[in-house]
Amino acid sequence: MTGRADLRLGISDVAPVVSCGSFSARAVVGEHLPITATVFREGHDAVAANVVWTAPGGDDSTGPFVRMAKLPPEPDRWIATVVPDREGRWSFCVEAWSDPLATWRHAVEVKVEAGQGAEDLANDLEEGARLLDRVAADAGDDFRDRVAAAAAALRDTSQELTVRIAPALAAGLQRYLHEHPVRELVTRSPRYEVWVDRREALYGSWYEFFPRSEGPVVGGKPTHGTFANAQDRLPAVAEMGFDVVYLPPIHPIGTVNRKGPNSKEFPGGNPHEIGPDDVGSPWAIGSAEGGHDAVHPQLGTMDDFTAFVTRTRELGMEVALDFALQAAPDHPWVEAHPEWFTTKPDGTIAYAENPPKKYQDIYPINFDNDPEGIYAECLRVIRVWIDAGVKIFRVDNPHTKPLNFWHWLIWEVKRTDPDVLFLAEAFTRPAMMHQLARIGFTQSYTYFTWRTERGELEEYGRELATNCHYMRPNFFVNTPDILHESLQFGGPPMFKIRAVLASMMSPTWGVYSGFELFEHVAVKPGSEEYLDSEKYRLRPRDWAAAEASGRSLAPYLRRLNEIRRAHPALQQLRTLHFHAVDNPNLICFSKTDPGSQDAVLVVVNLSSHNTQIGTTSLDLPVLGLDWHERFGVTDELSGASYDWGQFNYLELDPYREPAHVFAVTLPRQAHFPPPVT
Repeated sequence: MTGRADLRLGISDVAPVVSCGSFSARAVVGEHLPITATVFREGHDAVAANVVWTAPGGDDSTGPFVRMAKLPPEPDRWIATVVPDREGRWSFCVEAWSDPLATWRHAVEVKVEAGQGAEDLANDLEEGARLLDRVAADAGDDFRDRVAAAAAALRDTSQELTVRIAPALAAGLQRYLHEHPVRELVTRSPRYEVWVDRREALYGSWYEFFPRSEGPVVGGKPTHGTFANAQDRLPAVAEMGFDVVYLPPIHPIGTVNRKGPNSKEFPGGNPHEIGPDDVGSPWAIGSAEGGHDAVHPQLGTMDDFTAFVTRTRELGMEVALDFALQAAPDHPWVEAHPEWFTTKPDGTIAYAENPPKKYQDIYPINFDNDPEGIYAECLRVIRVWIDAGVKIFRVDNPHTKPLNFWHWLIWEVKRTDPDVLFLAEAFTRPAMMHQLARIGFTQSYTYFTWRTERGELEEYGRELATNCHYMRPNFFVNTPDILHESLQFGGPPMFKIRAVLASMMSPTWGVYSGFELFEHVAVKPGSEEYLDSEKYRLRPRDWAAAEASGRSLAPYLRRLNEIRRAHPALQQLRTLHFHAVDNPNLICFSKTDPGSQDAVLVVVNLSSHNTQIGTTSLDLPVLGLDWHERFGVTDELSGASYDWGQFNYLELDPYREPAHVFAVTLPRQAHFPPPVT
């Protein structure tokens, strides 16, 4: 039996590949994407590799020739970097091939070094000339004569050996041969897909607030806000440097079993017991006033919402809208499609539970009942909001819905609207979180909120950076559901610490309003729920008074976002690297951007109550430096500058400033090690 030529050489462990190619890897426009593979062959002849990188709609059989380079320390590992320049479904394959020119050069150099003469190398010289003849046949006008001259020199028996081989080994010609090699025994890997999103899929700063809490306070009593009121909040959000304004559900809220302040249950779920101040949870979607495709009438009309979206864009931001697939008991779906829900043996519809919590005001959808109808309705609803100008959806609890549904919905949307992004709010088991990312979710909430110690922060950061070819994190410091104990008891310095960690470690981070006012009181000991949670009541805030009195973190958040915008390194994830420091209460990490030669070094005191001192032991090659080199750093928070090296003494007082965010001044052109997935 004869073997297939395309299986002649060994190719394995190609990356980035998701689930053996079942799903697309991810990148964003302009991102430096490393492609790696293990390439090998039998014997001692040289082997080489390249990437065939194909743009959306391109011919899968051809593409730009991107030569791969060796990736130490593994002798058979190869790497190339590609940069997509537009959105869509790209693809790539790796080609391995025998490199006779490299084999010839090595043989000649070794034999000359061993003292062998022209007679000993007669066959080698002719083999080299024949290889150069092959190159010359396809060479351009600029190099054809030079290649032919080098071949002729190898055949010129009237010259000394060193004179004969010199033209072929000249640096200029070798560079040309590197880019125009002779390729034999070409072996192709399978073709793999990379979905390329717009830049905002990887980088952005999110701000969450409830439009209904932006109404005026009249006679000491809050009134329900409108989209017009909420527009007044937008300039302050833009001033803090946020890119995305995330709104909880803006739909009509159910009255049956509506929850009161602090999730109070009304006896018997009697709508008549609901007072004018009992606004209910926005996630209890739907009433006689409409469902998922409607706007809560107290917020305004659809025209008012589109005006809000327009104003957000004018300020350089965009709107993210909550997409929560669940229904209040009086949602129109319940009457029109009772089969879309789960009916208990006693004939009642099952409400949502997360013991010991009960959500009598919310009915989960049963996707196993009439999936065709449910799928079609969900797609219709999401396109209503796309038509209204929404391009980002924060998806509530996607881990409670079928994976195949999300895979269908996301890619059906992207088929017509490839710039639409989906954030998965899935605080659940790692396997489910990762699978949601693999099947198509653009970003994911993470466990960052619960990672507070250095070891667990470093471990989690490395995990996310390793898997960034399909899972992009969004580090929210708090949410309406999550007030971590570190914020409850850490004081104002802890709010700074968590903001620095989130904004510097992750290219995308988020803040729920009230964070800048140091809101930290839980509903009861041991709970992560806020006292007087905004999920169940209006919560107006006096932003101006807080900032005027200096009791606002807004200027600090603004500075962090300014630093993020100024440094392309902070807009990356795959270059995140942790450095050693001899105090476990201090964490040190860096990020680099090879395209802009940007490097940032961050050191944070993880203790909000005590000054911490320590000494770094920096991994300087990660910063493109030799171990002995000195370099300048400038703290982007304080403005102070220092001369640094591998070992540096630190002292951070959390009450003065708990962190350094250093812009690194490199003494020369840096060669950052490639980020590897």
